[in-house]
Amino acid sequence: MSAPTARSPRGIALYTAVLCLLATAAAVFSFVNGSWPLGVVWVLLAGLTSNMAWYYRRRTRALAAAAERDAASAAAEGAACRTVPSTSRAPETTA
Repeated sequence: MSAPTARSPRGIALYTAVLCLLATAAAVFSFVNGSWPLGVVWVLLAGLTSNMAWYYRRRTRALAAAAERDAASAAAEGAACRTVPSTSRAPETTA
């Protein structure tokens, strides 16, 4: 049996947003049919999934920004390492 694969935060955000829409539709359906307690449960579930979608969307943006900063700093460090400092001393010669 293989190990479960980790989902990306972007995929989780999309999945929870879809669940939020489905829970909202189920809540409306429950309220229309007169099942108030079940409708309240669906509203609470919609709120939970909405918060999860918001969290994972924000996390995706933060991870992307951190990766961009890391790439920029690595490029800057690489450019700094390629420059050769100038010396004011003349090279030593052997006779």
